Order: sequence, then structure tokens, then C-alpha cells
Amino acid sequence: MKIKKGDKVKILLGKDRGKEGKVEYVRGKDKKVFVSGANLYKRHVKKHGDIQGGIIDLPKPLDISNVMLVCPGCNKVTRIGFKMEGNEKVRICKKCNKEVTK
Repeated sequence: MKIKKGDKVKILLGKDRGKEGKVEYVRGKDKKVFVSGANLYKRHVKKHGDIQGGIIDLPKPLDISNVMLVCPGCNKVTRIGFKMEGNEKVRICKKCNKEVTK
């Protein structure tokens, strides 16, 4: 996976196009990501035990192809490449060739 938890991403498609946020969770099997403050839907919930009823915001996942990484070095939207440093595989920014860290 090229996008990992904690990365800053920009949303390319959908109702939240143009927004930026941090990746909270990545589901690798179906290639979905949860971005903080994006793709929120309203859900009406009944009171159940200790849980207060009302309308809550429910985050829904985005497809990983609809988001793109924002490089922490050059602060531009970029694709991700890989480079071997010794026996370690490191993610790099395709625009500035710097290492991408979380």
C-alpha cells in the first residue's frame, strides 16, 4: 500500500473534492481509506441503554484511488515511488525525490 495511516492526503473525487485531511484508518483488503473530517453522513440513532439518541455523523470510507498524498517536504500533491536503502524499502515523493515519512 502506498498510502498509510497518518499520511496527509487530498481528495480528488466525490462530494468532498479538494479537501485535505489525515488518514485515520486503511482497509487493505478492499482498498479503502478513512479520512478525518471527510465523507461524513448523517445517521439517525435511537436511544439504546447508555447511548444517547439523535443524529450522529458517521464517517464512510473512500476508495484509495480517489485520494492522493500531499508530500510533507514540498507540500504538493504527488505520486509515491519506492527506493531501496540497504535492505529497507522506502517511500519517496516523485516530485522532490525526498523520503516520505509519517
